[in-house]
Parts: sequence; C-alpha cells; structure tokens
Amino acid sequence: MRILFIGPQASGKGTQAKIIAEKLQIPHISTGDMLRTSTGELKKLADSYILQGKLVPSNIVMKMIKERTANPDCKNGFIIEGFPRNMEQALAFDKLIKLDKVIEISISDNEAIKRLSGRLTCNNCGSVFNENTNPPKQTGICDKCHSKLIKRADDTEEAIKKRLHTYHAETEPILKHYASIKINGEQSIDKVTKDILKKLK
Repeated sequence: MRILFIGPQASGKGTQAKIIAEKLQIPHISTGDMLRTSTGELKKLADSYILQGKLVPSNIVMKMIKERTANPDCKNGFIIEGFPRNMEQALAFDKLIKLDKVIEISISDNEAIKRLSGRLTCNNCGSVFNENTNPPKQTGICDKCHSKLIKRADDTEEAIKKRLHTYHAETEPILKHYASIKINGEQSIDKVTKDILKKLK
C-alpha cells in the first residue's frame, strides 16, 4: 500500500506516519529526513540550495523520491510525508507514483499555533518536544541524547500564521485532487492512530 500523509504544520503527520509505517511494516519516507540523510550527487545538489536558504527544487526532490522508492524495502508499499506541497508537484508526482490512499490529518489554525509556539527541537538528534503538551523531563534538555533544546526562529506566531496561510492556499487543493480521507488530529495520538488504521482497512 502506497500512502501519502498530508496535514498542516504540527498536525502530527510525521509522528503518525512513523507509527503506521511500523504497524504495516513498510518504510516511512519523509522528504525532510531524505534531504538531510541522502548521499551522492543529488545530495550535493540539494545542499547547494539549502546552504543558500532556498527551497530545494521539486525536480531534485522527485529524483530522490524515485531513487528511494525503487529500493527493495518499498516493494510492498511505503508512507510518504512532506511532499507534494502544491498542485504542480502533485501532478508531477502522479506520473511517478500511483497512490493507494491519501490521509489528511486535520487540526485548526489555533491548535497549530498552540502546538508550534511551544515546540522545542534538539539540534543534535532532531527529537521534538513541546512545552505545553510533551515537555522534556529536564527543562531545555533532550530526553534522548541530553543535548540542549532550541526554539526554532520560525516558530513565532507571525511566522506560523504565514506558513499556515501557504498551507491553506497551496497544499489544501491537493486534498480534493486525491479525494483524501480526513482524520481529526486534535485527539490523542493513540486515537488518531486507531482512526487511521480503521480507514486503511
């Protein structure tokens, strides 16, 4: 089963993609992780944009996805998250991969702002915590690797509102294109997982 997870910032789509991928025993492909961990010529090319603070062009991300999904561990399917982000990318993506299901994890803008404004990220291992909903055991210190937690510069309310506006304007049209399945992301993590698994049966 080839599944795409879509949702606004802080909807929990990355968390759910990892959980569901483990339960279905298929790989979880996050384009963000892929850009950080890939190797070879495509990685060099992607880094040349990232280092300038620019978005990596869609055609490079598409080539990375094509390479990744050609791996033997993807033969029974995979969960992809973080791409496509707009209709142009979705139409190009359709030529590359035929999806079986598209899951939208839906939360309100107010909930996204609440979650993101409390977000703390570990610069070392990438673990994410939240001052309000999932605080670290020791204030400002990562539970996993004991490095210092930071608040991202783009997690201010003003910056979050801009990102949400972009999501509504550019990413939401994809949901109609794919006839996506809507899941309430404002429930507990376990309940969201149960609802997704029910819809995937």
